[in-house]
Amino acid sequence: MPGLSVAVDKVAGMGRIAVIGAGMGAMAAAARLAVAGHRVAVYEHGETYGGAVGRVERDGFAFDTGPGLLPLPAVWRDLFVKTGKEPLEACVELVQVDPSSRHVFADGTEVALPNASRAGTVTALDEALGAGTGDRWGDFLVRAREAWDRTRRPLLEEPLWSDWLVLAEREPYPSVPHKRLLRTRRAATLAEIGAWELRDPRLTALLESHALAYGLDPRVAPASAAVLPYLEHAFGTWYVRGGLRELARAVYERCVARRVEFHFGTEVTGILEKDGRAAGVELADGSVAEADFVVAGVAPAVLSRLRGTAIRGDGEVSPQKGLPSRLTVLLALRGGRPEGTAHRTVVHAEDRERELDLLFGTGTSSGPDTRPTVTVLRPDDPRLVPDAEHEAIRLTAVVPAQLNGGRAEFEGNERHAQHLIDVAERVVPDLRERLLWHEVRTPTDIAEATGTEGGAVPAPSLAAAGGALLHPANTTALPGLFTVGGWSHPGGGLPHAGMSGALVAGLIVEGPEFRGSQ
Repeated sequence: MPGLSVAVDKVAGMGRIAVIGAGMGAMAAAARLAVAGHRVAVYEHGETYGGAVGRVERDGFAFDTGPGLLPLPAVWRDLFVKTGKEPLEACVELVQVDPSSRHVFADGTEVALPNASRAGTVTALDEALGAGTGDRWGDFLVRAREAWDRTRRPLLEEPLWSDWLVLAEREPYPSVPHKRLLRTRRAATLAEIGAWELRDPRLTALLESHALAYGLDPRVAPASAAVLPYLEHAFGTWYVRGGLRELARAVYERCVARRVEFHFGTEVTGILEKDGRAAGVELADGSVAEADFVVAGVAPAVLSRLRGTAIRGDGEVSPQKGLPSRLTVLLALRGGRPEGTAHRTVVHAEDRERELDLLFGTGTSSGPDTRPTVTVLRPDDPRLVPDAEHEAIRLTAVVPAQLNGGRAEFEGNERHAQHLIDVAERVVPDLRERLLWHEVRTPTDIAEATGTEGGAVPAPSLAAAGGALLHPANTTALPGLFTVGGWSHPGGGLPHAGMSGALVAGLIVEGPEFRGSQ
C-alpha cells in the first residue's frame, strides 16, 4: 500500500506538538511528526504506552489483552520505512498465520481456511460444507473486492472531506439482484448478502462473524461491511512473535529514537486556547505545556471534557454510538500445545439470532444457556509460556458495554467467562482438567485503559448506512486541534489506527491541501 510521504522541507520551522494519549494512532502520529522536524511531547495518564494493546504477565505466562492478530501490516511497514532506516521486520518478527482461521459451526461441521488463497479457500469450503459453497464464497469475495476498491482510498488513505455524504449515501457493494415474487431487490445489509447470495447458514455465519468481531450487528451493518472479510482474505492474517504488544513496543521505541518525549502518569485536564485556536494542554499539577498543535488520541467523551464542550469534526460526523465491548478470558494450561493446532478457531453460537438480540438490545438478559460466538487464540509462541509443557490460550467474545459497574456486573462477567470456557471445551479437549488458572478482562478494564464509556470498542469506518459507521474527521472545529486513533477517521482496528496517525501528520505538515497518501 502506498504510504504517506512526509517532506521535511514543507515544515515552516520547528513546531511544538502536544499529543494526548500514547495509543497506537497517537504514537504513529508522534513518530511521523518528529521525523518531519517537530518537537513532540506525549502526555499519557497511565503508566505505559499502547492504549488498548495491553499485556498481562503471570507465572511465566504472557497474554495480549487487545488485538491478537494483525491485518494489513503494510500500514505499519510504511510507518517504519518513513521514520527510520530499520524496517518493521528488523524490529519485530512477523509471521503469517496458516490456516488463517478454523471455524466450528453450530451443526458441528468445521472448516480450516488457508491464509490469503482464494483457490485454497474455495476447495476447503467445498470439501467441508458441500459442492458449490466454495464458488459462492469466491464469487462473493470478487464483489467484496469491488467494494474495497471503491472505498479504500476515501475511507483509509484520505482525510474525511466535507463531501462525506457521498460515502454515507452510496452503497459500494455490487449486490446480486434478488428476485422474489414480482419484486427485485439488492442486498442492503450483510445479513441479506448471506441469505440471498451465499444461501447456506454456515457461509452466512462465516460472513457475519467478521462483522461481529468488530462489534457490528450484521442485520443492520451495511453491505459495504463485505470489505472486512475481504481485507483479511486479500492481505492475509499476521501475528507478531511475542504478541501484539511487541508491535506497540517497537512503535514506542521508534518514537523515542526520534526524540519524542513521553510523560507517563501525567493527566491532561484541559486544552489551552488562544486567539481562537489550540495553544497547548493544561496538566493536573496546574502547569501548562504550550504547543503550536494539539493531537488528541482519546475517546470522544474525554475530549469533550477537556474542552468543556462537545467536539465534532469539520465534517460534522458524530462518533459511533451504541457499540459493544469485549470480554476476554486468559487461560494458563498445563500440557503443551498439540502440533498442528490452529492459531485461531472461531466457535459459532448455536443460536446466532438470540446472540444478536442479547448483544444489540432486543433480547432480555443472558441466561445459563447463553453460549456466545467465541474466538479461541492458541499461538505457537514459546515467548508466551514458561516452557514447552504449558500453553497460553485466550478466549474472546463480544459483550454489551457496561456503564454501571458494581458487584452484580462483576458476577455477571465471571458467569459469562465460564460460558466462554464451556464453548472452548468443544475445541480444546480436557480444557478444564488442564486449567491452572484463568483471568478475566472485562469492559471495565477496557474503559480504564482507554477512557471509552463502558469499554465500548470502535469499529472501522464503513460506507453507506447514512454515515452511521463513519467517524469524525481528524480536523476539528477548533483550529490547531486534531484527533487521532480509533474514535476518529478512519476508525477502529490496528490498520486504521496507523492510518489515522499518517493522516494527522500529513494535515499538520502539509496543511489543508494534504490529500492523503500517493
